[in-house]
Amino acid sequence: MPWIQFVVRAEEKQAHRVEDLFLTLGACSVTFTDAEDQPVLEPAPGETPIWAQTQVTGLFDAGVNTTQITQALRSAYHKQTGQELAQVNVEILEDKDWEREWMENFHPIRCGERLWICPSWREPPEPDAVNLLLDPGLAFGTGTHPTTFLCLEWLDKQTLHQHKVVDFGCGSGILAISALLLGAESATGIDIDPQALLASRENATRNNLDPDRLKLYLPTELEPDNSVAGDIVIANILAQPLLQLADQISNMVKPGGKLALSGIIANQAEQIIARYQSDFDLDPVREKDDWVLISGTRR
Repeated sequence: MPWIQFVVRAEEKQAHRVEDLFLTLGACSVTFTDAEDQPVLEPAPGETPIWAQTQVTGLFDAGVNTTQITQALRSAYHKQTGQELAQVNVEILEDKDWEREWMENFHPIRCGERLWICPSWREPPEPDAVNLLLDPGLAFGTGTHPTTFLCLEWLDKQTLHQHKVVDFGCGSGILAISALLLGAESATGIDIDPQALLASRENATRNNLDPDRLKLYLPTELEPDNSVAGDIVIANILAQPLLQLADQISNMVKPGGKLALSGIIANQAEQIIARYQSDFDLDPVREKDDWVLISGTRR
């Protein structure tokens, strides 16, 4: 079935107002996208920021009267704000098998020498390699983002046999599960989002892992003495929480253990290095597409 989408450019303060109007007029969905290539990278806890200039798109059934929708949108907006709405673009959305289209966009990804990340509906390119079956879902981490790729590539180079791994900010569980498939004895995943823990458990099951090898916690479930410790600790989050939680993250690494930090834009690397270098002998910074990974060994 074809669809009609109405596209409006709105300032930050008015974007949610346009969204509400679209929904009132019967939109099946509303999406926000960046109208001026302005990244939103590190929201504060509880915030859902949008861009200063936002493109708001309302998706409607193809049978709607586009003139009536446009007029009603303009009239309601003017009534609420006293301002005229910017240009409303009306576009016909091509009729496709969207599920198949979505699936075609995800391909196996090689991360280092041994590891592949493979969507479950595709045959692994190298059946004898270490293949992690992972489908895109609600939690962050499919291997396509440079930060995740950097962590996977780094993990692939580590000696993991008989090692305990901590994945701080585990998202989909991709790093913890990769570590287990690469030979780690056990892994612990920690995330503030309960959905992430659910996704991690489902992905571990999909990869036929013994559930006892992967422990999952919300931060509030950790013991006060921070008893979670690993031979290898990975934190693929963002620069600001890496700075704020540096003591907690550092204390999770056993003496002589290794730490990998990612989710860092290249121009933020010096801050992270300055914060962690007192406790770690740091390696050369790894970089991919303006994102970096900082690793080191605990003294």
